[in-house]
Amino acid sequence: MTVGQPDAVVVGAGVIGAAVALELARTGRKVVVVDKAGAPGHGSTGASTAIIRFNYSTFDGVATAWEAQHLWTDWPGHLRLAGRRPLAAFHRTGAVLIDSPVAAPSGVTALFDRAGVPYERWDAAALRRHLPGIDTGRYWPPKPVDDDAFFAGPTGELGALFTPDAGYVDDPQLAAQNLADAAGELGARFLFHRTVAAVDRHTDRVTGVRLADGSRMAAPVVVNAAGPWSGALNRLAGVSGDFTVGVRPLREEVHQVPAPSGFGPVVADLDLGTYLRAAPGGHLLIGGTQPDCDPPEWVDDPDAADPRPTARRFRTQVTRAARRLPAIGVPNRPLGTAGVYDVADDWTPIYDRTALDGYYVAMGTSGNQFKNAPLVGRYLATLIGLVESGHDHDGDPVRYRCDRTANVVDLGAFSRRRPVRAGSARTVMG
Repeated sequence: MTVGQPDAVVVGAGVIGAAVALELARTGRKVVVVDKAGAPGHGSTGASTAIIRFNYSTFDGVATAWEAQHLWTDWPGHLRLAGRRPLAAFHRTGAVLIDSPVAAPSGVTALFDRAGVPYERWDAAALRRHLPGIDTGRYWPPKPVDDDAFFAGPTGELGALFTPDAGYVDDPQLAAQNLADAAGELGARFLFHRTVAAVDRHTDRVTGVRLADGSRMAAPVVVNAAGPWSGALNRLAGVSGDFTVGVRPLREEVHQVPAPSGFGPVVADLDLGTYLRAAPGGHLLIGGTQPDCDPPEWVDDPDAADPRPTARRFRTQVTRAARRLPAIGVPNRPLGTAGVYDVADDWTPIYDRTALDGYYVAMGTSGNQFKNAPLVGRYLATLIGLVESGHDHDGDPVRYRCDRTANVVDLGAFSRRRPVRAGSARTVMG
């Protein structure tokens, strides 16, 4: 049985896939989205802390995040939904990036200056003034909390960079639903509880996908936005050998504790290996930044990953956060969630064509690309439109001019064939 004849099939209905579907539909294409889950954003998106911040290790990463923030700020205008319905909301709290050797302030501010991101430089005294109760000690490098060295005194004091326009989105799953609804109003169809079993091709051209229920969906364009399943989908398509950058599924946890009174901004603390943000209802969400002392929890099968937080990871991450903000308690019972990231070797996503004509990827996105999703949809729609019209993106990478900030982003920075930079962050910070 053949299901319809769309112009494009998007595999994955997370925030990235839904954004791609919306922008493809805006170009006039008939779009079908397939996802093995039951609704938009039910995979990695639902476990996201949905932080909107701008510190990345490359100009193109910073410029992308800064442009995307303007879309979150004008979320109803970006969606253009008819009628009234619940919408995710961006909370502008500001973000504090505490100094660390792997995010030297001079390097970060140089990128901010180039992209036009406003910021303030705080010394230790200013950091204490703006965040009463914070410990400004330098504890680098991060250490296991069971190591006696973890509780050693500081070796100096730290300052921070503050970006007033950062913050968070309060409901990442609802954000994906909003994008899906906007795409649906333009005719995009979403098929849930559907698993892709094969990618069809004729010589060097994709011709569609086959689903596990036996149906076939013919289409001249297929977009892999499958999150932690993206590597497996590439293997079905036979394109993995064309990539110099690999991806792997990584299980991560985010924990929840009561927030200290008056706590507001996002805090990124590479010095101790943690990050945190406020959440509605007087809560605080705490995650990790993959410090070298924490072994990564790679998984072979994303479906087999336990979605429950573990006592060990909870104690580790919350204790680190409490070292920085002593008012944070460390409850005995872990509370939070776990998800599976789709991690590229250098923690930079891959937004690109592939050696199989018509087959495109928006992958390696988990952990640090939720914030960029509405712009990523535009990147893919622009890339697909040009490549399908004959543009050689591999030889002459597409340059995307941002509508709101006028920055020009080299989409070659997200190439599947890029070299892994020696100075890349290699953590969730990107």
